[in-house]
Amino acid sequence: MPLHWHRRDLRPADNVGLAAAAEATTDADASADDELLPLFVLDDALLAHAGPPRVAFMLEALAALREWYRERGSDLLLVHGDPREVVPEIAAEHDVDLVTWNRDYSKIARDRDVAVRRELADREIGRASYDDAVCHAPGSILTNEGEHYSVFSYYWRKWADRDPGEPPDAPGAGVLADADRLADAQREPLPDLADLDVPEPTADVQPGTRQDGLERLTEFCDGPIYEYDDKRDDPAAAATSRLSPHLSFGTLGPREVHAAVEAAKADAPDEDARTNAEEYRRQLCWREFYVQVLADNPDMPTQNLKEFPNPIEWRDDPDALQAWKDGETGYPIVDAGMRQLREEAFMHNRLRMIVASFLTKDLMLDWREGLAWFRERLVDHDVANDAGGWQWAASVGVDAQPYFRVFNPMTQGVRHDPDAEYIKRYVPELRDVDPDVIHDWTELSATQRQRTAPDYPAPIVDHAERREDAIAMFERARGDD
Repeated sequence: MPLHWHRRDLRPADNVGLAAAAEATTDADASADDELLPLFVLDDALLAHAGPPRVAFMLEALAALREWYRERGSDLLLVHGDPREVVPEIAAEHDVDLVTWNRDYSKIARDRDVAVRRELADREIGRASYDDAVCHAPGSILTNEGEHYSVFSYYWRKWADRDPGEPPDAPGAGVLADADRLADAQREPLPDLADLDVPEPTADVQPGTRQDGLERLTEFCDGPIYEYDDKRDDPAAAATSRLSPHLSFGTLGPREVHAAVEAAKADAPDEDARTNAEEYRRQLCWREFYVQVLADNPDMPTQNLKEFPNPIEWRDDPDALQAWKDGETGYPIVDAGMRQLREEAFMHNRLRMIVASFLTKDLMLDWREGLAWFRERLVDHDVANDAGGWQWAASVGVDAQPYFRVFNPMTQGVRHDPDAEYIKRYVPELRDVDPDVIHDWTELSATQRQRTAPDYPAPIVDHAERREDAIAMFERARGDD
């Protein structure tokens, strides 16, 4: 009897490990009563690293997955505990001969999986893990020297030429364990946030159901994808897919998203539309680029990937850090991004780069402070993507922004939000202010600012001065004379 351990794969279709478990029920050696047992473990070690928006999304995704199983006469076993103990115990209790799961690449997940694998081996229970969260597994695309890629453009060229294969089908009802059989094993009802001692999110979190993900994917590929590259850096436009939480929790599979994008390319009305769709496919590759970097560098969330002979002299300024978190820096485009995060548990990707540059270069604060805040507040937090993005912005990672290229937040506002539409949406203090005045906010006198928008703060730092200070900080770390 096979058991599939769901983790970040909260879906029945395009699920490699689940499909393998279902196939095991029909193997020649399978007995007549072999049925697939699905399991999810609420792991406190991982819950401790998840902010309220992510926990809320996960619980909704679990409810939808459990309902899918119940509609087919089965159920999803749900247990709260340590997977290193729970998974082997459940497997032994139900005479499971094979446990399948899909690989995760974070250090905490890898250490957990090693322990589970060892305990299953001690109990002589079969185990098999699969690369499911990416189209192309880490280690499958390497340099000519057999190493993981550290430059995205080279990785993209090989990734783009590879076929990820067809998404596996969902298991048929005939291979799923009967709900009556699972009744005694139903250890826990689905908890709510209070049961887990998790506060209600202050943000308006998007739905966590697979159905929401499928609808968003269809709607995006029916139109907005054909303008994606043209509008993706415009935060006021609705050109992004908002699929990132679904990819992060696995309510959508990477192969089914890739297949939908390829179908949209094939149906593109003209070459420009096809180019726009291909750029979205390239963004899927960016996600996998950072996964393979994490797989090769498990300390990426805590350690600079770029080595410096001297320590980087990050500043210690709790007040500045809090102003950044609150969206009260006096730099309108930065504050708009941080307030979108607060309100929606989401932030436009261009704004993620802008606010990360501001924290690390203008405020000269450690990028790990920003990563920790994103982990707490983003519904789509993904350790590989976020750690890679923060290291890029801080000029300490692979293929990173050069240390001497410092985003000017006011120029970024003019370039990407010229009419201040995005800024006004999230910074109500500036809604009645002319866009040109908003984009000149740092140049206004204290009297002009007080007269124009008395409730909006003055800039907490001088960008020009901090740019020079940040460059000098990095040159000291580099040991430049």
